[in-house]
Amino acid sequence: MNDTLVTLVGNAATGVEFRETASGGMARFRFAVTPRRWDRGKQLWTDGHTSFFTVWAWRALALNLSGSVSVGEPLVVHGRLKVREEEREGRRKTFVDIEAVAVGHDLTRGTAAFRRVAKGETASTIPVGSPDGAGGPGGDDPWDRGSDGGGGGGSGEGGEEEEGERVVRRRSGRSTGSRKAGGELAPVP
Repeated sequence: MNDTLVTLVGNAATGVEFRETASGGMARFRFAVTPRRWDRGKQLWTDGHTSFFTVWAWRALALNLSGSVSVGEPLVVHGRLKVREEEREGRRKTFVDIEAVAVGHDLTRGTAAFRRVAKGETASTIPVGSPDGAGGPGGDDPWDRGSDGGGGGGSGEGGEEEEGERVVRRRSGRSTGSRKAGGELAPVP
């Protein structure tokens, strides 16, 4: 298959939204990429136009993203570029998605400590919604509530009220779960 692989350097623009589905974990977040150029005339760095992408991840990568990435953190994202067009309210809109293959912190702008995830370790979860295996770029988007992918339209900061599905949302660097002694993650009631 002829996929277009890209590597982007930028910042997490929203918190990571994580869902457990019948086919495994699914996560998404918005990613901002702003080019910087040296302006010789002014003798300083200037910012170019910011581009926003929706980054999608599945299975282990999705789970690890939900426990590792917070809003504003510098990241390097590598994955498949997907461009899709939809018609909403009589207007055609273009969406640019990245199906992530790998995501890491940009170590040119700070330090990070890697922690290997033990087999069977899970993220803290909040029971919400019904399990469905659908979603992702180009398919039925279970989180699409009429927004442009900017972080879960419909119900705002409090999350979506559906049945059977489990959701973890990270907002402003805070996890919705709690930790037990010994580093195990405990489910949120």
